[in-house]
Amino acid sequence: MSDAHNEHESLIRTPKQLVGAVVGFFAVTIIGIILLVQYVTTTKLTGAGSNSQAPEEVAARIAPVANEGYTLKDASGPKVLQSGEAVYTATCAACHGAGVAGAPKFGDSGAWSARIAQGYDTVLKHALEGLRAMPAKGGNPDLDDVEVARAVVYMANHGGAKFKEPEVPAAPAAAAAAASAPAAPATEPAAPAPAK
Repeated sequence: MSDAHNEHESLIRTPKQLVGAVVGFFAVTIIGIILLVQYVTTTKLTGAGSNSQAPEEVAARIAPVANEGYTLKDASGPKVLQSGEAVYTATCAACHGAGVAGAPKFGDSGAWSARIAQGYDTVLKHALEGLRAMPAKGGNPDLDDVEVARAVVYMANHGGAKFKEPEVPAAPAAAAAAASAPAAPATEPAAPAPAK
């Protein structure tokens, strides 16, 4: 029996060894927890394929909406008139590019021939006031009449017309300002110096 008892002896034989084993176990456990916490907190925690927490992405999300695609205009400044091609691209191409709601397609001489036959003034009137599905000024009330006329000429000429580019009228505000400007005050003769 003594042989069987010796086979089951443990490595810890004294209380000193037991205390050392318990302290060692806790030390290894605490070091493991510290290393695990360091590993978890130093790695980036974003989803696969996501760059949503990058500073640029965060700045883009919190940026004011007005910063994207809007330009501030000085309403009191002089208006710079756009070319016919620029007006067509910005406003008219939405319908005339695809022929939406019966609009004559850009460059389709067959669709434009009936309109060109009506004459420039009629086509311009329809563009300014609207006709059937087309709203006045193509739905852009900020357009000047000259800009609409330029767009009409641009589209009609690509459809076979030979309309002349409209002249830009003199700015009535500038003419009115020049007419109402006060005349320079006349210089008064110098008063004679007082005698002593």
